Amino acid sequence: MKRVSFAEFGGPDVLQLVDAEEPHAGPGQVRIAVRAAGVNPVDWRIREGQFRESHPIELPAGVGLDASGVVDEVGEGVEGVEVGDRVFGEGSSTYAEFAVLSAWARMPEGLTFEEAAGYPSVVETALRIIREVGVRSGQTLLVSGASGGVGSAVLQIARDRGITVIGTAGAANQDYLRSLGAVATTYGEGWVERVRQLGHVDAALDLAGSGVIRELVELTGDPQKVISIADLGAPELGVRFSGVAGSVPEALTEAAGLISRGKLHIPVEKSYTLAEAAAAHIDSHAGHTRGRRVVVV
Repeated sequence: MKRVSFAEFGGPDVLQLVDAEEPHAGPGQVRIAVRAAGVNPVDWRIREGQFRESHPIELPAGVGLDASGVVDEVGEGVEGVEVGDRVFGEGSSTYAEFAVLSAWARMPEGLTFEEAAGYPSVVETALRIIREVGVRSGQTLLVSGASGGVGSAVLQIARDRGITVIGTAGAANQDYLRSLGAVATTYGEGWVERVRQLGHVDAALDLAGSGVIRELVELTGDPQKVISIADLGAPELGVRFSGVAGSVPEALTEAAGLISRGKLHIPVEKSYTLAEAAAAHIDSHAGHTRGRRVVVV
């Protein structure tokens, strides 16, 4: 099969489209014929070697955590899914023609493979960090870098839970944030004062890693009320860094329910082929995303 791989840590140029042995489903896993794979910032962070000490990997390594596709192998002990089922989920080396998933859910009706591939990790992350930051119905959550995939999910899940969200993003994404139910404002000079004028902030999330941790702590008054998924230096300021938790089937089931109820929709901003994986990483690294980027197989 074809898969995207890298033999050394480095920039986007280390990504290669290579011939590889097909993976097979082990106990508790399914294999899918991949139709699309989600592009996440963690993909290029792993490729750059940012996690090589905390989570060592063997090189050469594949790329990608999220995918959608059609089940074609069911591992030992797996129940409730059959060959031919359309699923989306989390696994490894998903920028490939075949991939093994360790967590999955059936795709909701009306969802395309491209759309479905954009949900798994971002919804798991959104559900996790909302829980970890401890924000509740009736409170206000500030989301820095709110227009990307995780931000899009956080805004909609929070709204469904009765939480008010103030979201920061670029000028071009203000209407997008408002369409998801957020009180929108721009980042850049004076953004802290603009947020203050919008009301009291009970908790805050840093999704972009744009050097705003001190300001988020200032706005909430407590580093325990701030979570970052993008700034590895956050713990130096007493703020928790919440990375990728791995495969969480319950999060996928909850995502499918939200999508089916019309409470969650994350648009696909751009699609790429397997051969364009490097371009997908360059664009993801540049930020300013509205929704999701996916690799189509």
